[in-house]
Amino acid sequence: MRGYAQICPLAKAAEVFAQRWTPLILRELFNGSHRFSELRQGMPLVSQTLLVQRLRSLEHAGVIERRRSVDRGASEYHLTPAGEELRPVIEWLAGWGYRWAINRLSPEDLELGSLMWFISREIQVDRLPSRRVVVQFEFPKERKRLYWLVLNRPNVDLCLTDLGFETDLFVTADTEVLASVYLGRIDLREAIQQGLIVVEGNGDLARVFPEWIGITPAARFGRLLIAGKRRAPDAAVRGRQPAF
Repeated sequence: MRGYAQICPLAKAAEVFAQRWTPLILRELFNGSHRFSELRQGMPLVSQTLLVQRLRSLEHAGVIERRRSVDRGASEYHLTPAGEELRPVIEWLAGWGYRWAINRLSPEDLELGSLMWFISREIQVDRLPSRRVVVQFEFPKERKRLYWLVLNRPNVDLCLTDLGFETDLFVTADTEVLASVYLGRIDLREAIQQGLIVVEGNGDLARVFPEWIGITPAARFGRLLIAGKRRAPDAAVRGRQPAF
């Protein structure tokens, strides 16, 4: 990537951070993805070639380092101290997106594979039963696509094929409704009560199922909305001093 040719800390940081896919790569690393396949699962639309290029660029910049996995011998990617310092940047950028940009979702943003990946990462593991639970998700409007969550505390696995375990719960949903649950726009219990999401199977597990599903961490930043209009941050938040 061609640089900005400026003696400016922001310009130099942007040369590393502002490349396409780079913030999402960092998001995945902060959320515990280390193997190449895990990174691809969190970003299904990035090409393998481009992801390799971005990882090499981040490694060259000292943001990540490549290590050998102890169990498999494959390469893993881990954040360096410089990379860890970007955590609040990623968190605040996600918070800004939640307050100011998430209302402008387009149909292509509702990519089902990514949505299920995000949901699997926010499972409230401490609330799961002690035994393994298998949950099947079906999306009739998406050509009846199926996903399985294999919940075996503390592990959560998202599967695209049936592994042969006995299924405990069957969830039928629309992508848009499940996305609204993930974003915290609608409570999962309310969606079930209204028939927007159907949960069938083991009755005892179905009753506690809503307790397992978390929402996007960015929701904690809240949305600056007053009477349906967006409110600009106050002067104390904006600050009165030059930023750089």
